Amino acid sequence: MLDYIDFFNCINPSKTLLVSQEEDRQYYIDFTSVRGQDAIRKLKHRISVLLREQPSCSLFTGHIGCGKSTELQRLQAELETDGFCVVNFESDEDIDTADVDIVDVLLTVAKRVSAKLEQIAVPEARGLRRLIERTHHVLTTEIDVKASLGTSSLKGELDSQKKTVSLSAGIASLTVRAKNDSRIRERLSQYLGPQVTGLLSAVNDDLLRPGIELLKENGYAGLVVIVDNLDRIDNRPKLSGRSQQEYLFVDRGELLTKLACHTVYTMPLGLRFSNEFGNLTQRFQYKPECLPMVSIRHRNGEEYPEGLGKLKQMVLARAFPQLTDAERLERVGEIFETGEVFDRLCRVSGGHVRDLLQLLAQWVEEEMQLPLTEATLEAAIIDRCNEMTLAISPEEWELLREVRRTQKVQDQVGYENLIRSRMVFEYQENRQSWFDVNPILLEAAEMKD
Repeated sequence: MLDYIDFFNCINPSKTLLVSQEEDRQYYIDFTSVRGQDAIRKLKHRISVLLREQPSCSLFTGHIGCGKSTELQRLQAELETDGFCVVNFESDEDIDTADVDIVDVLLTVAKRVSAKLEQIAVPEARGLRRLIERTHHVLTTEIDVKASLGTSSLKGELDSQKKTVSLSAGIASLTVRAKNDSRIRERLSQYLGPQVTGLLSAVNDDLLRPGIELLKENGYAGLVVIVDNLDRIDNRPKLSGRSQQEYLFVDRGELLTKLACHTVYTMPLGLRFSNEFGNLTQRFQYKPECLPMVSIRHRNGEEYPEGLGKLKQMVLARAFPQLTDAERLERVGEIFETGEVFDRLCRVSGGHVRDLLQLLAQWVEEEMQLPLTEATLEAAIIDRCNEMTLAISPEEWELLREVRRTQKVQDQVGYENLIRSRMVFEYQENRQSWFDVNPILLEAAEMKD
């Protein structure tokens, strides 16, 4: 029989599946056929076939929680199988998403790549090292870091280690402090911002190009850098008045494309609805690839059994990873009271992978045993609906009813009000986008009028 605690731990909605690792790969379900397109296949083909011997830059977007990180892990696994060295990292581990500068992104890429290369050989990177050392000197001279951080001065730490400190550690000593201290972050941008082209050249000429040569000498096909979670940067305005998202991907977008390796950045979904989207597409050679929701019904309202079936397999694979699809379906009764209540869970998720796992985890925790009952699920749905409706204004309810009628979201205001807050989901059918209200909200009285 299925163990209750083991099942609960396997449905953790916060965990990204590392598809390259066998333990996680057994839980992976390929939703490509029910999403409307295979964005990962296109990205892989671009990198490994079309532009194999030259740098490329791609953007990847979609709803937060729809499975982008897991799909990027799939991309990493497939590229590694093709012989590429892949550096895949979550940018918000190094960058304050509330205050992002192009300098932060370039330094973080340099830190992550140098750390990877140091596993093979220590990058010489003299010019980049000198730039980092000068930056350290400026920061420690003009800012009282000790008073700011309550620790020993940055200069003292470097002086005692400068004969042995690695390039990645030297950059990290900048990025970690910049993320944690706004004064250092501001001064870092003031100092390196005007010479950002010099920083880019140093990263390319001293680190990336020699690094790729080193990798090829060791049997790799090339270098791919995947910068995940940049889609999570806040949309608040910078001092210039531009939003952070437009600043980074439009105003500084050309710099993002200039790194001398293959790069993939996750991009905020809201930029697809921005008036600046046309300008953004002029900065990047390829239009952003979007990961839609898992479709559980067609645009005409008819149910889509294949999509519903894929969602059910995602849940069952967490419980019975070693079984075939058919064998898993035979054991649904060990988890759910009835097959109908399992279908209800999948339908009310709207095809949003993380929302489904979050609701399931809440259900499992509240039930305290298996199998899971209908009454506990309905209580969890009521709770979730109540949480979401508390902040919805009358004007937003009208927008939601309009989306329900037209299956469209018109502009950035609609995005900010509806999609970013997961009140509306995007789907694709026959290469065309359409939108629908989150099924949780369809439970509300305001949507039943």
